[in-house]
Amino acid sequence: MSGACPKDPWRYSAAGISIALRVTPRGGRDDIDGIEQLSDGRSVLKVRVRAIADGGEANKAVLALLAKSLGVPKSNVKLLSGATSRLKQIAVDGDPARLGETLRQLTSAKPTD
Repeated sequence: MSGACPKDPWRYSAAGISIALRVTPRGGRDDIDGIEQLSDGRSVLKVRVRAIADGGEANKAVLALLAKSLGVPKSNVKLLSGATSRLKQIAVDGDPARLGETLRQLTSAKPTD
């Protein structure tokens, strides 16, 4: 099946993709934990970072983790919303098909709750 699955927590645009995240600061490691469904039915990408949620440290760690995981420069990854929330929207500039495929590979290797 190609294209975005309705349960994928990312959306495609001409410039790249936007991803809905749920971040766990002080998570012990920097990692992508897979896809989780929220109580309202939305899907989010579960991300944990070692950084604490203070002064934007966790946000910086999340952006760096996504850039590294997706193989794009840090300058291509931007926080759209949720600077002070666990739920965030992130935009990643790049080839949307490649980014979506990379995310699918990163999340398919992980068990989901």
